[in-house]
Amino acid sequence: MNKKIKWTNNNILKTNPKESIKFLSEEEVGKAIKFHKSFDQYTVTPLAKLDNLANYTGLSRIYVKDESYRFELNAFKVLGGSFAMGKYLASKLDCDISKLGYRELISEDIKKELGDITFTTATDGNHGRGVAWTANKLNQKSVVYMPKGSSITRLENIRAEGATASITEVNYDDAVRLATDYANQNNGVVIQDTAWEGYEEIPAWIMQGYGTMALESIEQLKEKKIERPTHIFLQAGVGSFAGAIQGVFASIYGDDCPTTVIVESNLADCLYKSARVGEIRSVGGDMQTIMAGLACGEPNTIAWEILKNHSAAFVSCPDWVAANGMRILGNPIKGDDRVVSGESGAVTAGLLFEVMTNPEYAQMKEDLKLDENSKVLLFSTEGDTDPEVYKEIVWQGVYSKEI
Repeated sequence: MNKKIKWTNNNILKTNPKESIKFLSEEEVGKAIKFHKSFDQYTVTPLAKLDNLANYTGLSRIYVKDESYRFELNAFKVLGGSFAMGKYLASKLDCDISKLGYRELISEDIKKELGDITFTTATDGNHGRGVAWTANKLNQKSVVYMPKGSSITRLENIRAEGATASITEVNYDDAVRLATDYANQNNGVVIQDTAWEGYEEIPAWIMQGYGTMALESIEQLKEKKIERPTHIFLQAGVGSFAGAIQGVFASIYGDDCPTTVIVESNLADCLYKSARVGEIRSVGGDMQTIMAGLACGEPNTIAWEILKNHSAAFVSCPDWVAANGMRILGNPIKGDDRVVSGESGAVTAGLLFEVMTNPEYAQMKEDLKLDENSKVLLFSTEGDTDPEVYKEIVWQGVYSKEI
């Protein structure tokens, strides 16, 4: 039986919307992009243009921020982990991060003052690789826990960055608890992109790091004479990425903020379920979706405050939506840019295509005011981080939509 896309408009009463995004102001996020630029590997990732797909689906423009080029790591996650680690080290040095870049942090004097630090985290792959990469670059150590069912390829990529890493027998949220326990017992530092009571500072720093993507995309759109997109579709696991991008756009554009849609896997749709009832809800179980990066059952409390106050709608998508998005982006209409997008990176493209072409979702299209004047921004947050799975989906057609 075909699994349907589910959605809910955001009817939650807004409470302190401006307060929730203060830490994602252009000034604060500007510190993150300055820090990222201090790394030799920094380049602005491409903004793919899909004019022909836009015309085919009845839209004005579609742009896709392609994070497969980020720091040669094939995913965006390093932006958050690296900035949070930089901020943590700056706090130990009693110095503002705006005065510290990569070169300063690896200097002999500062390394001597900091001593040896072990950063710990839980991840499906991309975040852990980013933490491991940054720890390695900063001459520090990292320990990474991965949830049950994680990709061996992603595990080996993390180990290749010098981390001690393993796949556990528990789900993502329990892996977070394992990482936290390890840090507590071994004088380590948890770098986790989700927040809970008593653990909010580092997740906020991670979200500021993700803001680099938002600032880059705004500048790239302006170069294309687009002052603002009308719509943004953002995929979500715990909601850190989605909350960060939403927060930066809401901070910069205020009342003229683009209509933002939050998209999850239907096997880990904690934000969708939370939006339906107006308060945080969790999802349990193994959450074995192909969208491994979105397989998170407990919302980031900071991100939830942003999303409930600023996002227009929440959508729950079966795996076939992400798979179709991968095929659409990887095999573009002639003249459009090609984007190699992984399972978690492509779900928004798959959803946008379905909403614009399938009469079954006409009400969602109408509610979101998607039409020939709409300029839509998407973020492909990862490339083919598991190449064999990518081939199975794009070449062999697994996870196709059931007729």
